[in-house]
Amino acid sequence: MKSRVIYCTKTGHSRKIARAIAQELQVQAEDIKTGPVLKDVDLLFIVGGIYAGKSDPAMLGYINNIDGSMVRKAALVTSCASKKQKQGMLRELLESKQIEVVADEFLCQGSFLFVGLGRPNKADLSHAIAYATRVVAEVQKQIEN
Repeated sequence: MKSRVIYCTKTGHSRKIARAIAQELQVQAEDIKTGPVLKDVDLLFIVGGIYAGKSDPAMLGYINNIDGSMVRKAALVTSCASKKQKQGMLRELLESKQIEVVADEFLCQGSFLFVGLGRPNKADLSHAIAYATRVVAEVQKQIEN
């Protein structure tokens, strides 16, 4: 099974999470600013933040240029200061591109000004890694069946 990890970050939080997941999966975490080319990806981890209540426009623009022939399934990992806001716009865009999105989205405490200082921390990264490991196992099982 071919997995990839991409991220978009303004604060460095998403990069930190993406790198932790990528290290566990033994792949490279790729910043969308470098324009990673996606092809024959079984599972794409998309790590990004919520800014002013919305998905980053750069991430939406990048995802707008991919489709279901390039990526089979996506898993969303979101950094958000409130730990409540999900990537709804991103999910809708992926689904409109015929890319199946894992039902449960991983929400990680981010920080903004004094809210969530020191986040993501070691425990957050461990939870993100556990999420990714579980999702990989589930997708692998689906592919085998």
